[in-house]
Amino acid sequence: GFHVWPHRADDLDHADELRLDLDPQPGTGFAQARAAAYELKALLDELGVAGYPKTTGNRGLHVYVRLQPKWDSYQVRAAAVAVARELERRRPDIVTAAWWKEERGERIFLDYNQNARDRTIASAYSIRPRPGAPVSAPVTWEELPEIDPQDFNVTTMPARFAELGDLHASIDDVAHSLQPLLDLYEQQGGGEMPYPPDYPKMPGEPKRVQPSRDRDRKR
Repeated sequence: GFHVWPHRADDLDHADELRLDLDPQPGTGFAQARAAAYELKALLDELGVAGYPKTTGNRGLHVYVRLQPKWDSYQVRAAAVAVARELERRRPDIVTAAWWKEERGERIFLDYNQNARDRTIASAYSIRPRPGAPVSAPVTWEELPEIDPQDFNVTTMPARFAELGDLHASIDDVAHSLQPLLDLYEQQGGGEMPYPPDYPKMPGEPKRVQPSRDRDRKR
C-alpha cells in the first residue's frame, strides 16, 4: 500500500489536506463509523467545507478535505482536534476524542494525530495487508448507507473504477480555508492533546501517562 504525506513535494511546510480518521474501537464496527461520518458531514456542511469519504480497508472511514496550503501540520492537527471535540460534544454516545484507549469505550475515535507532523496515511486505492486484499476505496456520501467495505478488494476495484471513475477526482476543485476550524479550536479554549509516544514532548501537552497509572490523578 501507499502511505502518503499531506504535503505537496514543493512545499513540505504547509499541508494541503486535512485527514479525519474515524477509528472503530472494540465493540464497534463499520456501522458506527458510518454514523459518526454523517455527524462529521453535518459539521463540515455547516462550515461550507467539502469532505471526501473513503473506506480504510478495514472497519473505519477516512474523510479528506482539500486545504489551501497556508497552514502547517500543527495548525492542521489543531483543526482535527477541534473536529473531534465538537463531534464528541454533539454525539458523546458514538464519538470520542479521548487519546487513551481505556477512556474511549465503545465509541468511534476521531484520530486527530493522523495529522501530526510527518504522519502518513494509506492513500485512496491502496491495497491493505489484510486477508482478502481489501482496498481503501473512495465512496460517495449517497452510497455510504449501502456499502460493505469488504466488497472493495484487489479483484473488484478495477471494474468499479472503470464504471465510476475516480470518486475523489473533484477534491482539487476547491481548496478550503482552515480558519473556521481554527476559530472553533479557540472557542473550545484551545489546549493541547497528547501526541503519539514517538513525538517530542510539546509545550502545554498533558502528561503522557495512561490515566489508570497516573498517580497524581489517583490522589
